[in-house]
Amino acid sequence: MTQEVLFEIVGKSGVITLNRPEALNALTLNMVRLMRPVLVEWAANAAVEHIVIEGAGEKGFCAGGDIRALHDWGKSGAPEATGFYREEYQLNRIIKTYSKPYIALIDGITMGGGVGVSVHGSHRVATDRTMFAMPETGIGLLPDVGGTYFLPRLPGETGAWLVLTGARLRGADALAAQVATHYTPSDNINALKAALAEGGDVDAILAAHHHQPEGAGLPQQQVDIDRLFAGDSVGDIHAALLADGGDWAKQQAEALASKSPTSAAVALRQMRDGIHAEFDECMRIEMRAVTRIMAQADFYEGVRATIIEKDGAPNWTPQQDINAIFASLGDDELSFEGGTQ
Repeated sequence: MTQEVLFEIVGKSGVITLNRPEALNALTLNMVRLMRPVLVEWAANAAVEHIVIEGAGEKGFCAGGDIRALHDWGKSGAPEATGFYREEYQLNRIIKTYSKPYIALIDGITMGGGVGVSVHGSHRVATDRTMFAMPETGIGLLPDVGGTYFLPRLPGETGAWLVLTGARLRGADALAAQVATHYTPSDNINALKAALAEGGDVDAILAAHHHQPEGAGLPQQQVDIDRLFAGDSVGDIHAALLADGGDWAKQQAEALASKSPTSAAVALRQMRDGIHAEFDECMRIEMRAVTRIMAQADFYEGVRATIIEKDGAPNWTPQQDINAIFASLGDDELSFEGGTQ
């Protein structure tokens, strides 16, 4: 049986390879459980100067969580339906608080769970093959894995735009959006890894391999994003897009209208509340919300329409009041055991 995550110390680098290329390295519960103790061990290992995480194959860094497994667990009432998220979020915090440089090579598709094991690291390297997205509202979920924290801290209303439309960023735009800290051509990745294995100042090594990409469209679109996605409600944003009348705005309005109304409302509230919250609280907000979302119809309908039957025609069940989704879980609140300092 192929091991889903590979761990190797290469020179000064502790290298993690997500090893499910046939599934675009989608994150399983087993992968989460394998990564956590190794990261803790390597934090205490003086021979490991930094972490490098990559995805096997040429298409995906990590295309998200194992959505079909989550669907099946939820349908059967299995504890893993929410237990997966609890353990995944604890892994996200280990990465966020990691005591050594953590370099994510986001060379390919990076979505959902793949964002959680990359964007919280100290360094994120995009390439010409990068495709970054947070498409959860399109399957009745929410932008989690710390999205409540990092997305509202992107320039302007970039976070709201990404979660409400499922927009995709190529490598140049991932750098412009500050999702990535560096950019290098995909054919330079091996040279970068070799330089990192030699050890030394990670910032200097990454700077030496950084290339300024061409073709970023986000900077030209930023004014419209900030103007049209600043509304206090999803309805206000949709109305602003329709009133604009431009082709780009119409495309965004169509994308927004296709999402789960409940998930979109939850996601926008995450963006508005998350900017004022610390990381741990953002993760608790997500645990509260995902627990309630997994008990509602839209996630299962979204997976049916997108992954199982693939008819692309979900029949959403809008929830008018989302306050209960964010209510405390009481004794089941997300807790953390500490970081890796």
